[in-house]
Amino acid sequence: MTAESTPLLCEPYLLDPGPTEGYVAWHTEEPGTGQFVLVGAGVTAMSPRQAREAATGDRPSGPGWRRFAAETQALSRTREDAESLVPGRHYPTVTHRPVYRHLARITDLPPGRTPYRVVAFDGRGRGTVTAPYSLAPAAPTGTGVRLLLSSDHQLKTMTPANLEKVAETVGVRLDGVLMAGDMVNVGDRASDWFDAGTGPAFFASMTGRAQTPIAGRTYRGAPLLQHTPIFPAIGNHEVMGRWSETASLDSQFNDPQPREVARERCRADGMDDSDEAELVRRSWDVTTYEELFPYPRSAAGGPRWWSRTIGDVHLVTLFVTSIWRPAGPVGRGKFQEDVADLTRPERWGHGQFVFEPVHRGSAQYRWLERELTSAQARAARFRVVMFHHPSHGLGGNSAPPYTDPVQTVERDPGTGEISAIRYAYPLAEDHILRDLEPLFSAAGVHLVHNGHAHVWNRFRNPAGVNWLETSNVGNNYGAYDVSSGESRPLPAGPDHVLQGDPGGLPAVVPTIAPLTGPTGAPLPYVASDDITVFSVLDSVAGVVRSYRFDTREPDSPVLLFDEFPLA
Repeated sequence: MTAESTPLLCEPYLLDPGPTEGYVAWHTEEPGTGQFVLVGAGVTAMSPRQAREAATGDRPSGPGWRRFAAETQALSRTREDAESLVPGRHYPTVTHRPVYRHLARITDLPPGRTPYRVVAFDGRGRGTVTAPYSLAPAAPTGTGVRLLLSSDHQLKTMTPANLEKVAETVGVRLDGVLMAGDMVNVGDRASDWFDAGTGPAFFASMTGRAQTPIAGRTYRGAPLLQHTPIFPAIGNHEVMGRWSETASLDSQFNDPQPREVARERCRADGMDDSDEAELVRRSWDVTTYEELFPYPRSAAGGPRWWSRTIGDVHLVTLFVTSIWRPAGPVGRGKFQEDVADLTRPERWGHGQFVFEPVHRGSAQYRWLERELTSAQARAARFRVVMFHHPSHGLGGNSAPPYTDPVQTVERDPGTGEISAIRYAYPLAEDHILRDLEPLFSAAGVHLVHNGHAHVWNRFRNPAGVNWLETSNVGNNYGAYDVSSGESRPLPAGPDHVLQGDPGGLPAVVPTIAPLTGPTGAPLPYVASDDITVFSVLDSVAGVVRSYRFDTREPDSPVLLFDEFPLA
């Protein structure tokens, strides 16, 4: 093996620690000839040459180190296209981009933190040796933990600054990053995850590889995921639409159809409607997400919904998101089909439909109902539920209601031809408010962590459940509150709440240093393209703290602006 090194697509990241074990993952553009993790106190002082020799030698361990081989798997759907803008490369058409995931299970971890390094060899035997990082088993049940709450990075400009300030404020050795979805823009675009030229890629920001200038300062993000395991949820941007060999990746992302529609079309085409691969091809999928984050997982939901106990916190993560459609009165959108497509049902968007059912009686709902009353959930000091889509919120994406669209087909009375296809969303049938929230209230859930609307706001329902959306990380999509004077761009009607929380709760004004409006009144939200926000759950103190940083003033301090008790 030669001493020359070649870069990895991303620094290693940690997944799903257990009582004495955990996973280390990383990615390359070729399978290589060997992929290893060296673990132990002795790896920190190793030279790159010594690390390569330890990775390839006859002995699986030595003084102060143990070797673990990774399993390698090719990601099946990662691609690029003309809009990818990968530095130094050009993809004029949709092109498969080889990406290989290397996953090593590390066993027999002692309590506390243990150093590790990844050693990765390419096809010519050239070895990359990473810097020393640290991993730890899961925090023992009942112990206090610190968890970063984040979401909606989406290659947005402020994200690396946000994560740098996380590291400066609470460090990079936490017990978990709770990521409530929308990590990238297009789930199958490899560069969105690793090396985009259009903005800070997800893993680049989360591992300290970004280079984003703001106000004369260049921000790199922080080496969080090398030291802290990520616990992710699926957002709508991790879901891809119908497969195509030629359509742009943006077009495919925006072109999902419901599973049942795909099933009907299979039957109409004389095909087997139980062929899961064909249904996925004709509807939507989260394949790349599941290959990037195979853990945590559950027997019922795989990586889509699952639970874990992290110290004294029991975390339940759900797949609760829908396709985002524009709200305008023309074209394919939330409320109607494009008039040009009325006779072409294969082009219909079916409104802002829900991907994975979570309503009463669905498989996910039944699993959640059992999970919230499980012995592990009841024994935990704090119960936290995480999913992407908010229903309590001031953002634009908190409405229309989270429910299955009700389709109305209008016909010309003379010809009988379709003249319009419209969609309604009854507020009384919001699946989160109608079905999930009563479960949370009955089970004594302490916190619901959401994203999606790119705003910071929080609420507390009469049963004491706290709802927090802390997604104003990289940019702002507005807040629709009486204090802003803005109204959601939705049609008038009883099902559309134009200002305030669609769930009817008053937004809580930050307790320490709220921003103020033009009249000097404190604002119950942060919605800004200049001020970035992050939140940390500190279970030792039993509180959630939220911080803000004004990127226009690089030398300004990070401000603690809100703190609330979970109990």
